[in-house]
Amino acid sequence: MSSAQKQGELWGQAASNWATLHETNHIPLFEAMLNAANVSKGTRFFDAGCGGGGASVLAAQRGAQISGLDAAEGLIEIARARVPLGEFRVGDIQGLPFENDAFDAVIAANSVQFADDTVAALRELRRVCTSTGRVVVALFGPPEKMAYRHIGGAVRAALPEPPDGKGPFELSAPGKLEGLMEQAGLQVIESSEVNCPFCYPDFEACYLATTSPGPMRRFINVLGEEKLKAVLWEAVQPFRSDDSRIEIGPNMFKYVVAVS
Repeated sequence: MSSAQKQGELWGQAASNWATLHETNHIPLFEAMLNAANVSKGTRFFDAGCGGGGASVLAAQRGAQISGLDAAEGLIEIARARVPLGEFRVGDIQGLPFENDAFDAVIAANSVQFADDTVAALRELRRVCTSTGRVVVALFGPPEKMAYRHIGGAVRAALPEPPDGKGPFELSAPGKLEGLMEQAGLQVIESSEVNCPFCYPDFEACYLATTSPGPMRRFINVLGEEKLKAVLWEAVQPFRSDDSRIEIGPNMFKYVVAVS
């Protein structure tokens, strides 16, 4: 089973929770990426790893022509419902089902780090973008700028052994993502950061949101839901207010802007 198939299976397990409770926390990032990619009326826009269509909704509001791809069928179904005029496909970011130069603006928010071969995925983003368009890639900033690291760290500390695969900050080191993008043939023109606090009305919403991403679905299988819920309850206490609301932040996401 390929990485895309594995990720699609995991991310599809709680697709609705991701789309309604967690994806919305990334709106500041999506808006920054759309601005950096110059998305406006008539722009042929592609979101690689589109999730439930959070960024696509915003791009459609600007008048763009929408296309998206994700490995999780459940998330694609949500994206299609949110943007009926968009074209959304289930697929692998390392083998995009589009012609060369198909889009004016290409974004990938928190998706390339899940590819088996990050450079191969970035080459695909370059291939489908016109020479006058922009490719914008985003992921977690350095751990010291991500309050959310305390949540993920608590869960990882509770595991009987370290999880396989790349860690969440694998590509977050200064210059790391930029270097990979240049290896893929992209010319980096800008790097920036944007804060996305993770806000929830109560712990139940926080729990459902936090356990919706693919990596957390694996951890449920290892720890069990009761144990994981107890770990998360303790981890969120520093971020919980007297009225039960939870705000985990700041969370600085890094995005890199490039041309082909």
